[in-house]
Amino acid sequence: QVQLVESGGGLVQAGGSLRLSCAASGRTLSTYVMAWFRQAPGKDREFVAAIKWSGGATHYSDSVKGRFTISRDNANNTVTLQMNSLKPEDTAIYYCAAEPSVVLRTTTWAYEFWGQGTQVTVSS
Repeated sequence: QVQLVESGGGLVQAGGSLRLSCAASGRTLSTYVMAWFRQAPGKDREFVAAIKWSGGATHYSDSVKGRFTISRDNANNTVTLQMNSLKPEDTAIYYCAAEPSVVLRTTTWAYEFWGQGTQVTVSS
């Protein structure tokens, strides 16, 4: 079992930045893929970014590429999502997810463990 706890959400103006963190516990994560998804009101949960814990390979959705950066801190078992140049359409609940895998997947069903989510609101 992997426990995931997100933090760092909040309200920011368009063009601003936020940094989300996901603290993971319960398992050794060296064989895991960690990811961020988001869900806006009335919409399906969508993939944002993913990272392989071992090696650090990353993958981003086209909508955030060049603005968001996913990274991991091995010492603290934490995954972060640095979000720059935020837009109102980035407003959503952001979820951290984890799965034991060597493949960077973008579908929700592929991920076994989920955090409770953190709200990000970008005002225009």
